[in-house]
Amino acid sequence: MMDLKEKISVDLKNSMKSGDAKIRQVLRMLNSDIKNFEIDKKTEATDDEILGIIKKNVKSRKDSIEQYTKGNRQDLAEKENEELLILEKYMPVQMTEDEIRKIVQTVIQKLEEINPSDFGKIIGMSVKETKGMADGNIVSRIVKEELNK
Repeated sequence: MMDLKEKISVDLKNSMKSGDAKIRQVLRMLNSDIKNFEIDKKTEATDDEILGIIKKNVKSRKDSIEQYTKGNRQDLAEKENEELLILEKYMPVQMTEDEIRKIVQTVIQKLEEINPSDFGKIIGMSVKETKGMADGNIVSRIVKEELNK
């Protein structure tokens, strides 16, 4: 099985052959981010580290879409959304809200007493349990809902 870096490289080559400029542009930018990471760390990036880079890019696109939509710039929001869809192909399948809720409930049960100050700790433990397969904002919302029960 190909590692993530190889898959991105192969997809980049295929986009060049097929003349798909959007995919080519997004994957070149992603490759550049990976190379910069490797230069900074002076080591080859692991799949988990590459996934972290992709997540950062996905979050950036989502933030941009939100800003452009607020600013009534639908054209730019649409461009960011197209790039987001390309990047999401490299993300692991995301958990459903029910799956996240079960994890949050398990984490809360592990803690004997819960104070409002434990909110961050519960989110941290829950995010760790989801192993990158859940949006942090959704985890946060579910933790709030569970603590307010």
